Amino acid sequence: MHAESAPAPSAPSEGLPDLTQVPPDERDRVWFNTYYQGDKVPQLTVRAVLMGGAIGMLMSVSNLYLTLKIGWAFGVAITACVLSYTIWNGLVSAGLAKTKMSILENNCMQSTASAAGYSTGGTLATAAGAMLLINHDAGRMDWFTLTCWVFLVAILGVFIAIPMKRQMINQEQLPFPSGIAAAETLKSLYAEGEAATKKASALIDALIFGGIYGLARSFGILPAEIPFVGDMLVKRLGPDGKPSETTVSLGSLQGLTFEPSVLLIAAGMIVGMKVSVSMMAGSILNYFILPNFIMALPDWQETLVGPTGETITKTFLGHYEIVRGESGSIDVVKITRWSLWLGTAMMVSSGLTSFGMSWRTVLRAFKNVGRKPNADDANMDAIEVPNSWMIMGLIPTSIGIVLLCWFSFHIAWWLGLVSIALSFVLALVASRATGETDTTPVGAMGKITQFTFALLAPKDITANLMTAGITAGAAGSSADLLTDLKSGYLLGANPKQQFIAQLSGVFFGTVSIIPAWYLLVPNEAALQKFNPPATNMWFAVAQALSNGIHVIPTSARYAIAIGALIGIILPLLESAFPKARPYLPSAMGLGLAFVVTFSNSLAFFIGAVIADRWAARDAKSAEDYIVPIASGAIAGESLAGVGYAAYSMVFVPLIAAIAAWFAS
Repeated sequence: MHAESAPAPSAPSEGLPDLTQVPPDERDRVWFNTYYQGDKVPQLTVRAVLMGGAIGMLMSVSNLYLTLKIGWAFGVAITACVLSYTIWNGLVSAGLAKTKMSILENNCMQSTASAAGYSTGGTLATAAGAMLLINHDAGRMDWFTLTCWVFLVAILGVFIAIPMKRQMINQEQLPFPSGIAAAETLKSLYAEGEAATKKASALIDALIFGGIYGLARSFGILPAEIPFVGDMLVKRLGPDGKPSETTVSLGSLQGLTFEPSVLLIAAGMIVGMKVSVSMMAGSILNYFILPNFIMALPDWQETLVGPTGETITKTFLGHYEIVRGESGSIDVVKITRWSLWLGTAMMVSSGLTSFGMSWRTVLRAFKNVGRKPNADDANMDAIEVPNSWMIMGLIPTSIGIVLLCWFSFHIAWWLGLVSIALSFVLALVASRATGETDTTPVGAMGKITQFTFALLAPKDITANLMTAGITAGAAGSSADLLTDLKSGYLLGANPKQQFIAQLSGVFFGTVSIIPAWYLLVPNEAALQKFNPPATNMWFAVAQALSNGIHVIPTSARYAIAIGALIGIILPLLESAFPKARPYLPSAMGLGLAFVVTFSNSLAFFIGAVIADRWAARDAKSAEDYIVPIASGAIAGESLAGVGYAAYSMVFVPLIAAIAAWFAS
């Protein structure tokens, strides 16, 4: 099996080939002849699109709320599969619908819901929120401008993903773990026969466990995270400029916890050992080794102007941003505020290097634009999304974005074009990171754009934020589309019809997310009441970079160069020494370790070890049950997260309002 692929996913029926073992040049032919069933089973139907749109509209609101509260959004695909299957079958049982949906209709529904629930609202609580903090209520974006921006950015990401599909999914067979999990969920729900029934039962049991466990964590019955206890002795410069040693509590290192999330552990089971070990190694380096070097650098302070004009002084221990208590003690050390520069550079350079080494495949993806397909490729070219669609979609979308930037945000037209060009590059990196690690580093992608525009348009904070919103939003939308296309690929779906469903979902999501934004955030005070972590991060970076790139610590600039070099070397080594590939770290996994917290890497690593030890003890049962169980756990905790968000957003305010009415 390919070293970086997930455990071999179950095929739509028994006996289908493992495509990771098929030579790359033959994979399209083998897939079409054995997996493809898109012409035999209903797929793109009105009921599938409408059901997906309805579910996606609800989940877009939940994800917006979650992003405002915790800076994190749940993937929609698996949750939508389970909800659609349950709701539609309930309608059939009640006599309100005539027939059940086919498995490919449900997959089509999943694509619509995913675009509506995840692709459209990714930058509202980040770039748009930060703009509100900067311009205050008087300068808030009007609903028409915001609607156009959200819609165009999501559409841009969908069209950009077209040429990546055949490279990352068909040829490289990247796992896209959530895509595998969604496909496994559907196959288990539609399964027949004893073996399939056992898999379905295992998935549902894991789903129930994940849901109960997730709710217990949400309501505080079980801990959301378990902090590390102890102290770490680090070297640093004393007030007199001489080296000394200081004790830092492990509990003060932000993110140095164990997060007992079955969702993250299950994702690690699907991702596998190579990526998870790379993430774990990078996190150990980031939290236990690098601090001795970073904290040994001179202390410094940064003075910013806050959202209401007040002066904010940020204190740094070495080059780590810190929060001090009332007594002067160090309460929080924000490790990733520095290390994200190292990790982001590594992910960007490795993604571009891997893409560049596949230039022949990329060239083949574009060579058929405007001409009839060759006989050998006719079958696949007939069902794949043609690149001519990308061109026809990108031209008006790009014009719309440039005009919007020019007239609404006073961003020069050429800077708008630069942001679109950067969207291609960063969508490529984000999609590859999602394909390998199931984590889309949208925040890191935004930082790259903010850094770039700090050079191109210094002191223009609006350009810095809104262009980053374009690239980050488009990158997230592309990664989301490819995740859904991975599910369809495993189920034998028609990718062209799935693309149309995804495109439809953008309309549903835009219609729901804009009113939800204005309801949840009617003014700046309401936004600040959320204390939104993602919004505050984007605001802080924009404020800092608007003063010039010199505010980035010198050590971080060296880290950018080192990260970029590592990101180039690792893919080149894998290509030059294929036999050593299983033993080389994953560049994406290693880079991601410096962007996410230690708790994420630890949970992934635990999941990967569980899967690896299971496979070592009983390879057959591991092959049969690892992916279904992991998929169920992911679906269960995802559903719990959405349910808790709905409870917090609807029932808690309703109960409070009723109590206030009775009290009055």
